[in-house]
Amino acid sequence: MGKSINVSLIGNPNTGKTSLFNRLTGLNQQVGNYPGITVEKKEGICKIDRGLKAHILDLPGTYSLNTTSIDESIVVETLLNRNSKDFPDVAVVVSDIENLKRNLLVFTQIKDLEIPTILVINMADRMERKAISLDIDLMQKELNTSVVLVSARKNQGIDELKKAIANYKQLTTEPCMNASVIDKEYFNTLRNTYPKQLVYKLWLVITQDVNFGKLDRNRDIEDLKMHKFDVKSEADLKKMQHKETVVRYQFINGLLKKVLTVDTANAKDLRSRLDRILLHKVWGYLIFLLVLLLIFQAIYDWSTYPMDWIDGTFASISSWINTTFPAGPFTDLFAEGIIPGLGGIVIFIPQIAFLFLFIAILEESGYMSRVVFLMDHIMKRFGLSGKSVVPLVSGTACAIPAVMATRNIEDWKERLITILVVPFTTCSARLPVYLIIIALVIPDERILGGAFNLQGLTLMLLYLLGFGAAIFSAWVLNKVLPIKRKAFFVMEMPAYKLPMFKNVAITVIEKTKSFVVGAGKIIMAISIVLWILASYGVGDQFNGAEQIVTEKYADQNLSEEELAQKIASHELEYSFIGYIGKGIEPAVRPLGYDWKIGIAIVSSFAAREVFVGTLATIYSVESDGEEEQTIKNRMAAETNPILGGPLFNFASGISLLLFYAFAMQCMSTLAIVKRETNSWKWPAIQFFFMTAAAYFAALGAFQILK
Repeated sequence: MGKSINVSLIGNPNTGKTSLFNRLTGLNQQVGNYPGITVEKKEGICKIDRGLKAHILDLPGTYSLNTTSIDESIVVETLLNRNSKDFPDVAVVVSDIENLKRNLLVFTQIKDLEIPTILVINMADRMERKAISLDIDLMQKELNTSVVLVSARKNQGIDELKKAIANYKQLTTEPCMNASVIDKEYFNTLRNTYPKQLVYKLWLVITQDVNFGKLDRNRDIEDLKMHKFDVKSEADLKKMQHKETVVRYQFINGLLKKVLTVDTANAKDLRSRLDRILLHKVWGYLIFLLVLLLIFQAIYDWSTYPMDWIDGTFASISSWINTTFPAGPFTDLFAEGIIPGLGGIVIFIPQIAFLFLFIAILEESGYMSRVVFLMDHIMKRFGLSGKSVVPLVSGTACAIPAVMATRNIEDWKERLITILVVPFTTCSARLPVYLIIIALVIPDERILGGAFNLQGLTLMLLYLLGFGAAIFSAWVLNKVLPIKRKAFFVMEMPAYKLPMFKNVAITVIEKTKSFVVGAGKIIMAISIVLWILASYGVGDQFNGAEQIVTEKYADQNLSEEELAQKIASHELEYSFIGYIGKGIEPAVRPLGYDWKIGIAIVSSFAAREVFVGTLATIYSVESDGEEEQTIKNRMAAETNPILGGPLFNFASGISLLLFYAFAMQCMSTLAIVKRETNSWKWPAIQFFFMTAAAYFAALGAFQILK
């Protein structure tokens, strides 16, 4: 069995660190969360040579070891905790050829921790176009390390990097500069007081607000944590940190003068010209709206075919199980519970995959950073980030990938608010409900000289209502949530580049797999519970359903299929879920609904589109390809048992539309919110307030309009 070593990839955001990680690990990687923290942890395995493999950890992007966020704290904790299973045998610092000055700051800090360190200069393929030349030999000598030029995009220099990793024991751990010159007396006292510890490690323990509880069992560190040495004020320590940064940049500037040459006369600068258009205060927003229009048109068009195929395939599997296996509860469970439950998971995959495909392309190309910058000053007024735009727009396809897309929002308060309000955005699963109710209660007429269809305008207003509710809720949450937030927004503008196919493909596969595995287990469990509730009941009405229905319709000469539908409808009414519907009828009656709509609302918690299918069974309608029209006719004929007249009139129809506009979307959304917040607290609060908003909006509408 070969030897395994730990390799940590470290670097500033947008240096191509993830691209390099994908090159080294391919699909041999996994995504999880750091213990107790919702920050994403990516790790994978890379074969270095015949007898050596590397466990590669892609640490969150950081500009320095002076922490300002959870991401940066994780980097510091990983580098200081020699007892951790993730402590690196070698650190690989990834830099960008165009931003070496900024990228080298964190490199010099890691060298002071005396960890074997390799400097990778990425995007080397841009050197000729940017008229950049480097003296690599002199750079290696000045930095006391191996320097490797790579292009993750073009797969260049990867073998050289693997060789450098394999030879990590030959790397010197000697620092490349002396940072203690900022206060020689202080650092000498520190060194003499704790002679067994690295001075820079002690300095980081003193100055950083991170979890050092299990970093080192050495009593020196415990004493330091008890402030036996820390005699300087917080203001003095901050001043020393600033001095340290200045000293490091002085060293970096001197180094780059020796090793870096840029011929600015021959450099080609397309970036500034594109930014003048894409960040324009008018054209920038118009271009962004056009991009969104194209993306969601493509998502709806492209996902229709695989979703229809998946739907048909799972229906065929259910039918095959029913006809092939012997009749009984286990066959029914598989055919009507487990297989549809699986279908309810898998049918989301095309939308999720296409959505992440487009998001990955926008991010890889560098355009997404421009959108975030463009939208930030608008969204900030409502307690959101510019990065909240992506999830809110994504929610029109499905709330699940939209919630997952909040991961790139650094500020926890902005991310949490975005997660909590995203479900207000109208998703595609609500469309079947909207379409059938609108068809029932809104006249099919054209207004303004025939330019606009009244039903189409109603649908558009429902979308705008959802987005407006999300923005208003964000404003309220920003006022009431007792969470501190950052007062600044920093957004780096990466260079424009053609998206890497491998990066895009891995992103789509990993994000989709994360949904299927993470939320899928909960969706499956609740689907089975719903099937059991709808398939079983107690009492003579349920157990004697066949005899009761047969006697009731004995004089109507019903066909076997029609009689079977009547029996199924009767059993559903007296099943456990039927009793739930009857039980909640007093609560939904003020909204203009009866027990049948109550059942549809309960069952549609599995997925919004279940509403139509549930009513199809309740109204004993055969699914014969004209399901929607037949259901519409049947729903139009239903009468209100209390008030008389049509059950689905303008008042109850608007009430139902508003209920679905504001209500929590589905159980899978709750599952993914729990996964992203690492707590049941926030999905519980979200469910309660959205349900309350839906109920009172529907109640007010019905009582006013009836």
